[in-house]
Amino acid sequence: MKKLICTLVATLATATAFAWPDKQVSMIVPFPPGGSTDLIARTVGAKLQEKFGQAFLVDNRAGAGGTVGATLAKRAAPDGQTLLVTSLGPLVIGPHLMKGLGYDPLKDFDYITVAVQAPNVLAVPANSPYKTVADVIAYEKANPGKLTFASAGNGTSDHLTAELFWQTTGTTGLHIPYKGGAPAMTDLLGGQVAATFMNINTGLSNIKAGKLRALAVTSSKRSPLLPDVPTLEESGIKGATVYSWQAFAAPKGIAADVKAKLNAAIVAALNDPAVKPKLLELGFEIVGNTPEQFTAYQAAEFARWKKVIEVGKIEAD
Repeated sequence: MKKLICTLVATLATATAFAWPDKQVSMIVPFPPGGSTDLIARTVGAKLQEKFGQAFLVDNRAGAGGTVGATLAKRAAPDGQTLLVTSLGPLVIGPHLMKGLGYDPLKDFDYITVAVQAPNVLAVPANSPYKTVADVIAYEKANPGKLTFASAGNGTSDHLTAELFWQTTGTTGLHIPYKGGAPAMTDLLGGQVAATFMNINTGLSNIKAGKLRALAVTSSKRSPLLPDVPTLEESGIKGATVYSWQAFAAPKGIAADVKAKLNAAIVAALNDPAVKPKLLELGFEIVGNTPEQFTAYQAAEFARWKKVIEVGKIEAD
């Protein structure tokens, strides 16, 4: 009897996976509309809809740094009808800053693929006296804790990149958190703060317009969008390669062949000739890795930012 039940369960699981998707798929984006994660979800979702003939609808569930939406996704049935499209925040940063989360990022999701990544860029106002990374480090060593670095808020990617920069170079600056990227950018352009580590697609237009000076990118190699700007590693700083990233995950327990279908379809969508060039122009690098690669990467990123947060004694607002 036990063997028969197991056989029936396996048969039903296979049949369910084979029929997927048999209705619209909800893509939970744990941020408001209009940001990078929302853009990736809508761009890829349109291609998935074309391929599978079912609607892939974005459901924006913002709150608590993305952890509200991640909790909703974790609680959904693992039937492939609900996906989580997220940045790194809820998976590898928020869990170290917030207590009592409704999910365990290492255990409660099946990781499908990192869709895209984008480096941060160390930028200063165009009239800044700092022309190179070496200039910044020299000032910080001579004046510990005085050089101001803007961020979009405590625990954000720009904040943590600055903390990693200080920890790696043995320097300290003064973190100035803002309530979002827009006011941080305003004060940086106005010279009220000295520097920031912003996402490349946030700062690109002002850099190209000559309003900001880019000193270095945090990628492993130079960005094709800023080919004259060196990497931090080229500037003599090891261990500070950083990417922001957007990824697709699902509630834990999704059928293996549904996961494989999703991975293949998402990777194909990202590399579609109508999609890829547009993403590259915006500063995104296509990743499209395997579920196994994403799972390993998630664990490594989780451990890395845990250490940065603990050493920097960073707390959420």
